[in-house]
Amino acid sequence: MKNLKQSTQLFTLLIGFLFMSTSIFAQTTWKVDPAHAKVTFSTVHNTISDVEGLFNAFESSVTATKADFSDGVFELSVDVNSIDTEIKMRDDHLRSADFFDVEKFPKMTFKSTSVEKTNVKNRYKLKGNLTMRGVTKAVTMDLWYRGTITDAQSGNEIAGFQITGVLNRLDFGVGTKFPEVLISNEVLIKVDGEYIKEK
Repeated sequence: MKNLKQSTQLFTLLIGFLFMSTSIFAQTTWKVDPAHAKVTFSTVHNTISDVEGLFNAFESSVTATKADFSDGVFELSVDVNSIDTEIKMRDDHLRSADFFDVEKFPKMTFKSTSVEKTNVKNRYKLKGNLTMRGVTKAVTMDLWYRGTITDAQSGNEIAGFQITGVLNRLDFGVGTKFPEVLISNEVLIKVDGEYIKEK
């Protein structure tokens, strides 16, 4: 009888441990809130001034099992046709075959392959594959996990992230006809937004 009781207690503890482990290590998915997110870029024009723009349509998600997102997988899909630099003529040119060629390559995508911690808390090196204009390259970006809150009105858990980096447009065949003295080869990329945890 004593052995049966001990076995029952051990079984109960084991079930409790397994349930707790599942809760701790369960994968969570977070979807970007478009109303509180931006995908922007900046180039240098004529070597003397910055020209900035953004993409108005995009989707993004993060999946992770750790609370600090140090094992997170980040995905981003951008509708390149939604490019906006506030000048219609320039935007139409950027959509053309001279630059993004949106008729052939309507999407720009990124999927991370690893997240590496740095010496600064909540700052990581985010490595992944970026596909632009039909060309896929491995890139390394800077990731800042800005924290997680519970929204007072909706009750949603919301995490904030900022991803920044510098790309060479020529690596992706963008604007190859235009020299660096006219448009800088290096383009600053910034993705900043709030991600809502799926229930």
